[in-house]
Amino acid sequence: MSMTLISASELSARLRDPDVRVFDLRHDLMDHAAGRRQYEQSHIAGARYLDNETELAAPRTGRNGRHPLPDRAALAALLASHGVAPDTLVVAYDASGGQFAAHLWWMLRWLGHDRVAVLDGGWQAWSAAGLAVESGPGPRPAPVSAGAGASLLREALTEPVDADTVLANIAQPSFTVLDARAAARYRGEMEPIDPAAGHIPGALNRPNTDNLAADGRFKSPQELRKEFEAVLGKRAPGAIVHQCGSGITASHNLLAMEVAGLQGSRLYPGSWSEWVSDPSRPQAKG
Repeated sequence: MSMTLISASELSARLRDPDVRVFDLRHDLMDHAAGRRQYEQSHIAGARYLDNETELAAPRTGRNGRHPLPDRAALAALLASHGVAPDTLVVAYDASGGQFAAHLWWMLRWLGHDRVAVLDGGWQAWSAAGLAVESGPGPRPAPVSAGAGASLLREALTEPVDADTVLANIAQPSFTVLDARAAARYRGEMEPIDPAAGHIPGALNRPNTDNLAADGRFKSPQELRKEFEAVLGKRAPGAIVHQCGSGITASHNLLAMEVAGLQGSRLYPGSWSEWVSDPSRPQAKG
């Protein structure tokens, strides 16, 4: 099974290992500066901050969603500048139940890097355990030469699905889209971020918040498997494509399926924000 989660105690025991890099992904979709402020106030000792809007997303064109995927080589170079090598264990955390951390987890697997895990319980679990923290701007990326990060570019462990493929699937279904947004957004009753409300025709709904237990950690593999199978029925994991508003919480559902042993599902990174940028694409409500 692929690497998925690491506990606060497990990470603490390895925090000073030279082959470990910890990344802080704290973020607020309504206040893009909030994550950096929180990081500088206090963060896991040695952790490095990555910005979801400026570093982990390509330029927005108005037609490619709110968090378009960056260029693979550029992403690899960014990680290399923070000391990530092919044998590095990357650990990602946030303060939002793991949704932003899960997105980086998926992106590293897209590069072909399998040694990546999400801190289960995130910043809250680390803080509650009283483990090592520090404040300030943190380590800065080192200058890198042209071609830096090339060693991180391997055969992708997962491939993204694009809008044209999702559109073609509506008429001739070969996979099922699973929407990770809140049920009210899926049904089209409200939409706080994107210009239109509703969902992709034929999509099912599994709010990613259902992946967590009351303590903010992921539910057990057995519980997650039971709940996903209740939504997906007999559909094979490889026939599932995850979608949300912009690829963030969809990554959380994909990670949760991996935790549950339901491996092989894929991600539509553009998600609803890209989908509705073209008014010719069909939309459904209810």
